[in-house]
Amino acid sequence: MNISRHLFIISYMDVLQTISMVFSRAERIPINENSKFIFFSDCHRGDGSWADDFADNKNIFYHALSHYYNNGFTYIELGDGDELWKNSHFSVIREAHSNVFKLLVKFHESGRLYIIFGNHDIERANSNTVKNTMEEYYSRHKDKYETLFYRMRVYESIVLKNSENNRELFLLHGHQADTIHNWLWHINRFMTRRVLRYLQLFGIKDPTSPAVNKRKRARIERLLSEWARVNNTILIAGHTHKPLFPTKDEPQYYNTGSCVHPRCITGIELENSQLTLVKWSISAKTDGCLFVEKDILEGPLRISKE
Repeated sequence: MNISRHLFIISYMDVLQTISMVFSRAERIPINENSKFIFFSDCHRGDGSWADDFADNKNIFYHALSHYYNNGFTYIELGDGDELWKNSHFSVIREAHSNVFKLLVKFHESGRLYIIFGNHDIERANSNTVKNTMEEYYSRHKDKYETLFYRMRVYESIVLKNSENNRELFLLHGHQADTIHNWLWHINRFMTRRVLRYLQLFGIKDPTSPAVNKRKRARIERLLSEWARVNNTILIAGHTHKPLFPTKDEPQYYNTGSCVHPRCITGIELENSQLTLVKWSISAKTDGCLFVEKDILEGPLRISKE
């Protein structure tokens, strides 16, 4: 066996073991047949500038999330919700998208919000960072600090356990299968903040991102799919920005896609113990009026008893 092949196998096994460790320490949340969840990932909410990938879809996202709030869904954000590689301070993101955060606070206050950190907001793995940046904000209008996310927790991963059909859904961002972005995130954040942020203004994309690099994305997908197969567990992730919805006979690795697709956002719904891949986008009526509509891309697929 040549050295490169040997190193690949070691790396492959290390990644699967890392994902298993993340699974073992995941937050366990009980659900039942009546539970309703919406999973979005990779919003990359920014500062409202030309480098803000979320800006083009913010109205679509707000409309979709309002729909889910009004219909009793719980929102789980699967990482990279806020773009903390390009932006040094969360406060500029909150100000740029204040209406979105007001809605997220409503989810939080009703006990229907869970946030998982990804590589672009990995600093939230530190509970003190979460407390110091997310629990309150300074209101310029009222000239005082006000509560934002009271007693907020941000998770590495979550397992939804349905005792009625004995199935578990493992939720994580997915960067754990991406060695460069998982272990070398300090370097990647520095390059993104100091170099790539400005190159993006001229239309240059990050060549190391799995959303751009097809070979890298395919490798991450293989690793996540293999973990789901070996462990016979439903795994739902983001990170690659590519929506995936397996058939019933394939390894149960799903991907929400992202909220920064051109002119649309994608996510996965869980309702009536069924998973559905959905797309929200802006369409036009014959009279020229614009509206936001939801399309079903795949599913629904029932989560059957093991």
